[in-house]
Amino acid sequence: MAKKSKKEENPKVNPELEGFKMKIDSFGEISSSFSIDKINEFLNKNVEDKKLKDREDLDDIKKDKKK
Repeated sequence: MAKKSKKEENPKVNPELEGFKMKIDSFGEISSSFSIDKINEFLNKNVEDKKLKDREDLDDIKKDKKK
């Protein structure tokens, strides 16, 4: 049996993360095409933090950040 050739397709991603690539080298070091700060900013904006969802003052904190 012949092996199928791997097609390198880009996955569907959020437009803000277009061009994002992560690689793990032979030593296990992770390298990324985006800075950690940019990734964290995206996650803070788009993902709900499960640990903080029960806090009563969370809405106040979010309002302060938007200003």
